[in-house]
Amino acid sequence: MLTSDKNGTLLTTIENKIATVQFGHPASNSFPRVLLDRLTNELTFLSDNPEISVIVLKSEGVGAFCAGASFDELLAVSTLDEGTRFFSGFANLINAIRSCKKIIIGRIQGKAVGGGVGIIAACDYAIATQESAIKLSELAIGIGPFVIEPAVSRKIGKTAMAEMTLAAHEWKAASWAHQKGLYAKVLETQEELDQEVIAFSKKLSHYNPEALAEMKKVFWEGTAHWDKLLKERAAISGKLVLSDFTKNALIK
Repeated sequence: MLTSDKNGTLLTTIENKIATVQFGHPASNSFPRVLLDRLTNELTFLSDNPEISVIVLKSEGVGAFCAGASFDELLAVSTLDEGTRFFSGFANLINAIRSCKKIIIGRIQGKAVGGGVGIIAACDYAIATQESAIKLSELAIGIGPFVIEPAVSRKIGKTAMAEMTLAAHEWKAASWAHQKGLYAKVLETQEELDQEVIAFSKKLSHYNPEALAEMKKVFWEGTAHWDKLLKERAAISGKLVLSDFTKNALIK
């Protein structure tokens, strides 16, 4: 299935029990709300597909993996309801990844910022290249990584999360992300990345799908309250994005 328009692209291919879901947007694979909703719905749909065992989540091109939220849409937010609704898109996506019955492998070919880091953290297993530096820049524009924090902290711990959040202008190298547990493996090139993703997903696709589904439940124990928590966090971001500080920072 392929959906494509000014709000980005979403392509799903299924082969040998592996579903590959690719999202894309001209602005460094950032997410307008429509694309967030499409990806959320697609993962929810694939969760109940008995013909697949594993999902590979990737982004378009050879540049950035994901630049997070669409700055154009952030600038357009004018009410608390609009802001909360926008950030709820990331909340819904993370919860869809969390509750998906399939193991989700993240293929990370380049840099990730903000919500992109949250998506990586929500994946059950992420494989990256040395180009896959990460940054949480939200404080620099007057908001904070409130919605994605539970997912990121779950992977790298509160201390590393605080380090990233407060050093909002600082890129963390892929090797740092690997050391902290965000990436399971870091490869030299994109060719090696693709080889590893294919090999690993193929191995998983031959495992008992019921065992994989039960294992996923174990991975995410203690997160059932995230449906409520992430919506509350979205409201915090939705309020802060209305501030003059944030509006001015986004324009610069």
